Amino acid sequence: TKEADYKNIRPLPPVTELLTGSWRNIMSYADTLFIQNCREILSNGVWDTDSEVRPVWEDGAPAHTIKKFGIINRYDLSKEFPILTLRRTAFKSAIGELLWIWQKKSSNIHDLNSHIWDSWADENGSIGKAYGYQLGIKHKYKEGEFDQVDRVLYDLKHNPLSRRIITSLYNHQDLHEMNLYPCAYSMTFNVSGNVLNGILNQRSQDMLTANNWNVTQYAVLLHMFAQVSGLEAGELVHVIADAHIYDRHVPIVKEMIEKVPYEAPTFLMDREVQDFYQFTKDHFRLEDYQYHTFTDKIPVAI
Repeated sequence: TKEADYKNIRPLPPVTELLTGSWRNIMSYADTLFIQNCREILSNGVWDTDSEVRPVWEDGAPAHTIKKFGIINRYDLSKEFPILTLRRTAFKSAIGELLWIWQKKSSNIHDLNSHIWDSWADENGSIGKAYGYQLGIKHKYKEGEFDQVDRVLYDLKHNPLSRRIITSLYNHQDLHEMNLYPCAYSMTFNVSGNVLNGILNQRSQDMLTANNWNVTQYAVLLHMFAQVSGLEAGELVHVIADAHIYDRHVPIVKEMIEKVPYEAPTFLMDREVQDFYQFTKDHFRLEDYQYHTFTDKIPVAI
C-alpha cells in the first residue's frame, strides 16, 4: 500500500474494536465486516489441501481453499450502503448483472454487457437453465400464474405480512442442465411495518472476488423492491454456508485487509421510478465513493 493512502488516517484498531465506538462512524461498515470475516477465515479456517477438489486454475492446478462454515452478516440499509472501500467494487457492472438475472430473467451472456460469465457459457452464449431462467418460469397460484419475481412484487403490494415471500434458484430438477449451480440461490423477503427486510442465502462464497459484489447487488435489489412497493429498505442479512479464500488469493487478501477503510458513500436512486421493470443501471449512483487503489490481477478458479 502506498504511504499516501494512509495520510491523515489513524491506524486500524484490533478487530474486536471495529464494530463499536467512534470507529463505526468514520469507516464503511461493509469493510469492517469484510475484514472481520477474512481474519476469522485466515486464523481459524479449515484447508482442503489434503483432498481432491473440483475447481482448477487456468493452468490446470487444483484451486484449494481455506474456509469457515456458516458466516452471517447483517447490513442496515437505512444507515449505510454496504460497498467496500478497501478496493473498488464495480457498482454499475454489479447492477447490470443483477438486472440481467432479476429483470431480464436471462441466462444468455449475449444479454449481459460484461464478460463475467463467459467461462460458463456454451457456444450459443447460454449458461443453461440457471439463474435468470429459473426466475422466469411461471408457476400456478390461486391468484393466477406468476414467475418468481412477479410473485414477490404481487405479494409485497397485496400480502405484505406474508411469511412466504421467497425466491429460489436451486431447482433440483434442472441442476443437470445448469453450467454452474447457483451460488446465491435464495431470497426471503419480510415486511415489518413499512420496512422491507431480506435474507440472502448463499451456498458458496469466494470472499475476494464475489463477497461485496453480491452484497452490493442484493442491497440494490432490496432498495428497488422497497421503492416500487411503497416501503423503505431495512436490513439485508447475508447467510454464507461455505465462506472461503482461494490459496492464490491469500496474499492479496492479507495485504488488502491491512488497509484503513474510508467512510461509506451515499447511495442515490431515482425516486421517480415506480415500476420494477423500468429500472436501468443509470437510475443508481454513488456520491463521494472513495476507495483504495487496487492493481492486483485476481485469478479466478473455474
